[in-house]
Amino acid sequence: MLHPDRYFSPDPAQREIARALYQHIAQLPLICPHGHVDPRTFADEHFSFGTPTDLFILPDHYIFRMLYSQGIAMEALGIPRADAGAVENDHRKIWQTFAENFYLFRGTPTGIWITDELETIFGIDENLNGESAPRLYDALVEKLAAPEFRPRALYEKFNIEVLCTTDAAIDPLESHQKIRASSMLPSPRGRGDGGEGWRGDIRPTFRPDNVLNLDAANWRANIDALARVSGIDVHDYSSYISALEQRRAFFKQMGATATDHAAVTPYTNELSKVNAENIFQRALRGAADANDAAQFTAHMLIEMARMSVDDGLVMQLHPGSFRNHNESVYKKFGADKGADIPIATEYTRNLQPLLNKFGNDARLTLILFTLDETTYSRELAPLAGHYPAVKLGPPWWFYDSLNGFHHFFDNVVETAGIYNTVGFNDDTRAFASIPVRHDVWRRATTNWLAGLVTRHILDENEAMDMARELAYGLAKRAYKLETGDWRLANGNDRVS
Repeated sequence: MLHPDRYFSPDPAQREIARALYQHIAQLPLICPHGHVDPRTFADEHFSFGTPTDLFILPDHYIFRMLYSQGIAMEALGIPRADAGAVENDHRKIWQTFAENFYLFRGTPTGIWITDELETIFGIDENLNGESAPRLYDALVEKLAAPEFRPRALYEKFNIEVLCTTDAAIDPLESHQKIRASSMLPSPRGRGDGGEGWRGDIRPTFRPDNVLNLDAANWRANIDALARVSGIDVHDYSSYISALEQRRAFFKQMGATATDHAAVTPYTNELSKVNAENIFQRALRGAADANDAAQFTAHMLIEMARMSVDDGLVMQLHPGSFRNHNESVYKKFGADKGADIPIATEYTRNLQPLLNKFGNDARLTLILFTLDETTYSRELAPLAGHYPAVKLGPPWWFYDSLNGFHHFFDNVVETAGIYNTVGFNDDTRAFASIPVRHDVWRRATTNWLAGLVTRHILDENEAMDMARELAYGLAKRAYKLETGDWRLANGNDRVS
């Protein structure tokens, strides 16, 4: 059974205050401004998660990276091979393998999340192990077959106010259009409030990496797709910029409030139009080299900031990951298989060209993330504590953890305060883990704030205000996720 005071300090005074703060915010709606849940999950009201293996294991690289590190083959976990080679297809057998090795996740965020999910969402208070695996599998199969465990029902059960997906610039957003249509059409399956359709607020996020980064897989084919979906003949740098602007406008029409960018480093450097054109033409011919790719990405990050100033979309930057470090796994299974490794990252010099141009412009919101904790107090907090445009995203990926949260607060808040941060985002593909991840954040933040109260740095009223902001207000404001029905506010309930 999960302890009601889990993750709080063993110190009685701090624990009592943390408990009171947590109770103040525990039932606040969830703001989910950045994540990777597939929008198809919500496009069909009858969508099923499938088996427990489909729900818990196959979408979660945290799981199979740990199991792989212990010598368990990806094939044994049912991970599809790029060459369509044989893999385990028996989901009960995959679940059994996972359960027998669940002890590997003791003390890890994944262990915390899954244990919490099983009890708080599915009502299972039995430990997961090899002996209990068949019973728990059967119990989960029964639950997942019930209407109340369909994604739309869980969205409401989780008390999600808004959920943003992450979508490629060339995505036509068909699933989002289906969601929007089903949300607006009269339907007898409404909630008794006049027969309207489902009221879930699912929004896209514009991610252009596969057309910005010249070294992205299939970049040339992606440019052709950009031309088709934008209706603009992309044959030079100018038409390329026009196509990107068109796509951003379409995403915004569909409810997007943010963009997302991944880069190996946060290096920025503005090119002349002539140099940008020359690099772009070399890329179209397949003649661009690694230096061209680095310079073009650096230039396009500045160009994306310029577009954000113009159209108001929040700009997120996620640098510092050496993607697909294990070449053998990448060749056999593709990307996002747990082989992405953090690298040391420098922000102060790398971001100066972008910040010199747009960092003082309050129309830009640039949210910075890091996989290098050493940059928190040395670079990121001072940058966010000075530039009006800069905010700090929450601990990301490897640091989305109890210890990661405490490191973040201890290293950032004294310089930047909490109001130059953006609260929490769950950043997950695993939909069922969303309320659990938010709950861990809320417990960690209230425990940290309680420590400040016990040391008489804050009074309890101040801590209450800060707890609410960290749980709800900061994310909602930073990502411009305003209240009210944006679909009707646009005066347009259909997008062609």
